[in-house]
Amino acid sequence: MTAQRADEIHPVDEKLPAVKMATTGLQHVAAMYAGVVAPPLIVGAAVGLSGTELTFLTGACLFTAGLATFLQTLGVWKIGARLPFVNGVTFAGVAPMTAIVASTDDKSDALPIIFGAVIVAGLLGFLAAPFFSKAVRFFPPVVTGTVITLIGVSLLPVAFGWAQGPNPGADDYGSTTYLGLAATTLVIVLLLRRFTRGFVKQIAVLLGLVVGTLVAVPFGVTDFGPVADADVVGFPTPFHFGAPQFQVAAIVSMIVVMVVSMTESTADMLALGEIVDRPADERTIAAGLRADTLGSALSPLFNGFMCSAFAQNIGLVAMTRIRSRYVVATGGAFLVLMGLCPMAASLIAVVPRPVLGGAGVVLFGSVAASGIQTLVRAGLDKDNNVLIVAVSLAVGIIPITAPEFYHAFPETAKIVLDSGISTGCVAAVALNLVFNHLGKQHDGQDVTHPMEAGEEIAAAH
Repeated sequence: MTAQRADEIHPVDEKLPAVKMATTGLQHVAAMYAGVVAPPLIVGAAVGLSGTELTFLTGACLFTAGLATFLQTLGVWKIGARLPFVNGVTFAGVAPMTAIVASTDDKSDALPIIFGAVIVAGLLGFLAAPFFSKAVRFFPPVVTGTVITLIGVSLLPVAFGWAQGPNPGADDYGSTTYLGLAATTLVIVLLLRRFTRGFVKQIAVLLGLVVGTLVAVPFGVTDFGPVADADVVGFPTPFHFGAPQFQVAAIVSMIVVMVVSMTESTADMLALGEIVDRPADERTIAAGLRADTLGSALSPLFNGFMCSAFAQNIGLVAMTRIRSRYVVATGGAFLVLMGLCPMAASLIAVVPRPVLGGAGVVLFGSVAASGIQTLVRAGLDKDNNVLIVAVSLAVGIIPITAPEFYHAFPETAKIVLDSGISTGCVAAVALNLVFNHLGKQHDGQDVTHPMEAGEEIAAAH
């Protein structure tokens, strides 16, 4: 970590020139747009919303993501980590929300029931934030490095899915055309990063998305229909789908999602703190969790869902080294404008999924690389730490490599188990306690292989 004079402004608090702020902020929006709109599209389709209502729900989620991002980056009172942290609809809530829809006889009540459950879960999470943040002491570099690596590895399948096309059920899913567009975008981003410098190099991902979209036009993959059909002005009317309803089963399921979300947000804040050279302490994590949970509690007011940190944007920060939280706040402003102007939101929607996939490989891979950098500093010359990393990574990768591994478990348990970040994080924390804190006289010694004791250990025995 580099030393900093007292009179210097930390890069996190730096305000960049307006043009640079706008373009780099838009780059953050482009990186997370697909993740924000996917949950409302899936849940809205399950409810049976019309095209107009589906557009409204998507715009509402963009609007509330912008508000939650403001809370996280700019902060107010003890709310907000004040780090370059993008907030949006968490994908962890999709499965329980669709389950709520399926169990609701009158589908018109489904969204109000979901909104009521999210409000309660958000308020309870807000109250629990200061207690939850005390877990930071259980996240030394061997744990944070493992979790950061898992975040990147867990996100890569999303990029691979995007690269294959927009519809997994279509005949052309995974076609050479889609994969070629993804590869082209990836090469464009790499060339820009290699042969340009300064500002152009920093917005390489945004330029890659623009060029990739233009390249996709002759192949008929780019759809400009959403721009033509979208309204210029729209506002997410409060409780548009009805007043919130409160059902115990739905509330319990969303509380479980909130716990998972808070665990992942804690890991994300620790990861981002390492990347921007401002380590997230207990106070920062508590403030960040308050922003997450308060944003979630307020989101249903404007017809949005539970909000959480977006790990993919951590990769963008790691790659560009633009650490200003005001850049991300500018991205939040774009999200709010998109929520108020459906036509503006549709411009990002024009970017084909394969193009997003090509850029995603760079973004998400950068997160995993940051985790590996942290692990290098974690003391992997100790056999205890090697075992912690080995087993935790294995546990965290299970949902990726064997998606049906937990198929026999109850649905509520699978909400947690199907999140490799959460399971890997829990495993790393538990193993670190067992190997590095309990029975400290047996602390790890230098070894050449994680399963073979070194000479010193052999001699001791």
